[in-house]
Amino acid sequence: MGWLFMTRDGMGGHTSAKAYLDAQLTYERTDETGTHGMRVLASSCLRNKVYYAAAQPYGGNDTAVFAVICLVRWNPRDKEGMVFGYKDMTEHAGPCEAECPERILALLGPTDHEYAIDWRRRCVESRRRRRRPIASGTRIQLADEMTFTDGHKGRDFVVVKRGRQTCLRNPETGQLYRLSRLMDRAWTVIIEPIIHRTVFPARA
Repeated sequence: MGWLFMTRDGMGGHTSAKAYLDAQLTYERTDETGTHGMRVLASSCLRNKVYYAAAQPYGGNDTAVFAVICLVRWNPRDKEGMVFGYKDMTEHAGPCEAECPERILALLGPTDHEYAIDWRRRCVESRRRRRRPIASGTRIQLADEMTFTDGHKGRDFVVVKRGRQTCLRNPETGQLYRLSRLMDRAWTVIIEPIIHRTVFPARA
C-alpha cells in the first residue's frame, strides 16, 4: 500500500497519529460467518515517525498476535493542510524499520514466516545496540568511514559527553563532530594498551 495523506478533519477527531492508527486497527464486523475483528493490544509511535503495534485478530481461524508497522509523516504546519500521512505494512513484509519496543515484541505470537522472524531479530539487535554502555573519553571505531561537512573522513573517535549531548572528537585534531543516532550505529570500543613505566631500583 502507498502513502495516504489527510487533513485534521480527515482524522475523524483523533488528535495524534497514534490515536488515529489505533482506531484504524480496532474494528468488529458481523456477517454470515459470525463476528470477527481486530484489536490493538499495545502500540507506540516513536518520534512521530514510525508506529508499532501488536494486533490480534479474532473470530476467525487465525488469532495469532502480529506486528503492524506504519511509516508516519506528521506535519501540523503543512501549507496544504495535509497534516498526517502514513504507509502501513505488517512484520511479514520485512520492514526496514526495526525499533519496536520490547513490551510490544513480547506480545507477538509464534510465527514461522521468514521475513517476520528476521524483523523480530533485527528489533532485538537494535535494542541491544542502544543499551551499550559508553562513557565520555571512550575511544570507538565506527564500522563504516564517515564523511563530515568539513570534509573530514574517519572511523576513529573519542566520545565526549556534555549533559545530554554526545559528540565525537577527532583524536588527532581535537575537532568535535555530531553524529545522529550514534547508539543505533555499528561501532566497537578500541582498547588502548596500558604502558607501565619501568622503575629501576636505586643503587646503594
